[in-house]
Amino acid sequence: KPPTHFFLKMDFCPAFHPSLLLPPPSSRATHLPNPSIVFSDQSGFYSLDANVPGLSKVILNKLNMKDYGQYRAAVEGKAKGISFRNYKEMFQRIEETFKFCTGCNKLPDHLAEGQTLKRCVKCLNVYYCTKDCQKKDWPQHKKVCKMLRLVAIDRLVEWLMFTGDLPLPTEKWSKSVAEVKNWDDWLPMQGDLWPRLDAILSGTNMATLWKNASRARPDDADLRQSLWRLQSEFLSRVLTVGMAMQRFGLDPSSKPITIHLAGASHNETMGARLTDYDELTHMFPGHQGIEIVMVGPEVVDSSIMRPPLSAFGPKQRVYISAYKGLYHQFWEELVEKEEAAKPDLVVGFHPGFHANQGLVEGWLPTLLLLRDYNIPAFFSMYSEMELKYSLQILLELEMHIRDSGSNPFTSQKPEQVQACPNKTPVYCNSHYICFQGLLPCNRIR
Repeated sequence: KPPTHFFLKMDFCPAFHPSLLLPPPSSRATHLPNPSIVFSDQSGFYSLDANVPGLSKVILNKLNMKDYGQYRAAVEGKAKGISFRNYKEMFQRIEETFKFCTGCNKLPDHLAEGQTLKRCVKCLNVYYCTKDCQKKDWPQHKKVCKMLRLVAIDRLVEWLMFTGDLPLPTEKWSKSVAEVKNWDDWLPMQGDLWPRLDAILSGTNMATLWKNASRARPDDADLRQSLWRLQSEFLSRVLTVGMAMQRFGLDPSSKPITIHLAGASHNETMGARLTDYDELTHMFPGHQGIEIVMVGPEVVDSSIMRPPLSAFGPKQRVYISAYKGLYHQFWEELVEKEEAAKPDLVVGFHPGFHANQGLVEGWLPTLLLLRDYNIPAFFSMYSEMELKYSLQILLELEMHIRDSGSNPFTSQKPEQVQACPNKTPVYCNSHYICFQGLLPCNRIR
């Protein structure tokens, strides 16, 4: 029974203009968002159907679920999860969630009698109902066909993240944190990575995967690169947190550091382990203690679901905890009552508040809290477009933007927009925004 999000990585709706923000940015809002609008996967379902009507129903059907409510209950562990008779059925149903004509958006149930969807033989990722649809779509598809071939491999190999084969353990750093500026600096410290990847290639789970997948096994060179891309996606979050600490001059060797991950979702918390952020100990050897608190309404119950620290724990250890709920609720219920430490830094991975009005409404109390309490914040984005619209929204809220740009520790794994496969793939944590407090010209003197 693989985790639900193994099957469903949602894309958001097109960005909206920041002038659509509801309350004026005058003071910390007391407006409470409707809980039903703050889930990123629900926005993803809406986006899927906006591009390919009926696609969300197809996906739920392949997951053996009736509706979104059942999906959310399964993600939260409140209902029976996904189950299949065997691996072959599981991988087949994964592939069927991607089956619609990329040319005209027809789903299998809407095809004429005798018609079937045919897969692009080069990328093995997109489908067409007729030769005419494929021919008309080729000018767009040829721009991304090679990249989508990698996406198709990665979405199958990703299963190894849930069998325990990935992520690989990492080595202690032989360079100072100031010397490690990007992946090219990080990789040489890992020694010879390829023999460790080869052990996964020859493993039982890799053999099971390709015995049951709906395509031939790629060559070993392609699979090694896929394993590295998946490893980089896992590490990208940790290294991004470390980079955020550097950007704000936080020195964990001089005092313990508390970091809140606002808007944490099932992507970060399903199957999470207490060791997931131990790379920070390699990054900051001899630190006085680092606490990571994952906060969000989509947090999934796992080993990290334990109370945050009110007094700091042992030195040279990373302590992970979680709270299920909106960030401003966490602040009022625990931080203000001194049952959780105030943060030295708040990090948000792909908050998505640029995507639609509902997500902004869910994030607005948190953003204003961060602004009014002058808390250092560091948010990551999937693309330059998302960065642009997120910056506009933050400026509407009179945030003081300290820095923004490309993330040197972006994930190397391309992410396909499922309902619009010919869009250029994006990458987790590819861009970032640093902000803190009010714009200087708006501060009370």
